[in-house]
Amino acid sequence: MAAAAGQVPPETAQQAVGYPALFVLVALGALVPVIPTGALVSTAAVVAFHQESLPLAVLLVFAVSALAAFTGDVALYWLGRRGVRSRGGSRWLEALRRRATAERLEQAQAKLDEHGVLVLVVSRLVPAGRIPVMLACLLAELPLRRFARGDGPACLAWAATYGLIGILGGSLFSEPWKGVALAVGLTLLISAGPAVWRRIRPRGVGASRG
Repeated sequence: MAAAAGQVPPETAQQAVGYPALFVLVALGALVPVIPTGALVSTAAVVAFHQESLPLAVLLVFAVSALAAFTGDVALYWLGRRGVRSRGGSRWLEALRRRATAERLEQAQAKLDEHGVLVLVVSRLVPAGRIPVMLACLLAELPLRRFARGDGPACLAWAATYGLIGILGGSLFSEPWKGVALAVGLTLLISAGPAVWRRIRPRGVGASRG
């Protein structure tokens, strides 16, 4: 067995572990919005860019990430729908409510009324935009099948965006760790940007009026 294991290329063994781990982490991050899934996808894309199996490795990262995000989104929506239909609600629905302010929920409901499930594509690409739109869909009692039809393209666009960030990082540096550092930095900057802007903007408005 040791001899057989020695004949397995390191890249093949790395892929056998890496892709399932990527799927689990991204799906879990979609289900429990704490894990920075965008950074995970970008990091995986950097590593894939430096493998000999390019471009197949990059395409696999894209496919696995999109499928995992879709799986996590649909699972979370299904759990949320159970809470909407239940008189006592559910902890999943309450968790979604805590993560969506009244203002952002109202905006998401208005966009859902105007654009339908197409708003899911934009919500997946805007940091912290996914949960308010998902909650708006739940409160509008959007059927799971209709939600899934809109969420599929959204997950594809999301995986492609963060995958391209990883490819950019991988193409700029010959050493993978440098590309990973750049990709993670860019994804964290994108994620933190809206929150920082919301904190700075009121002060600037107040100062201009004074």
